[in-house]
Amino acid sequence: MRIGELALRTGVTTRALRYYEEQNLLAAERSASGQRHYAEAAVERILLIRQLYAAGLSSKTIAELTPCVIDNKATPELLQRLAAERDHLDRHITDLTHTRDRLDSVIAGASSNMHTGNPCRTDTTG
Repeated sequence: MRIGELALRTGVTTRALRYYEEQNLLAAERSASGQRHYAEAAVERILLIRQLYAAGLSSKTIAELTPCVIDNKATPELLQRLAAERDHLDRHITDLTHTRDRLDSVIAGASSNMHTGNPCRTDTTG
């Protein structure tokens, strides 16, 4: 498939796909005229790359980890690295959960104490 179709199917811009290629996260075959052509497996690979980016991993880390994740083959060192990344995600999830809980507390407190002339106004029109 061509780059535009891959972009549509994955929700990623063509610019991002070119960046993934530059970072060795994605490979494309080239036609005689230089157009990129991707295998069907590129769709799943892009979805994985997006998940890993969303989890906070760098492109360098993703490039190191994706062959292992895709092929399910890993060295003991790579398994340690994956475990460290998972632990980092667990800490981040815990932090986000605490932040959400704090916001829930503020919302609940503000909702039960609502009155006119609230000093915590969100509009700036006066």
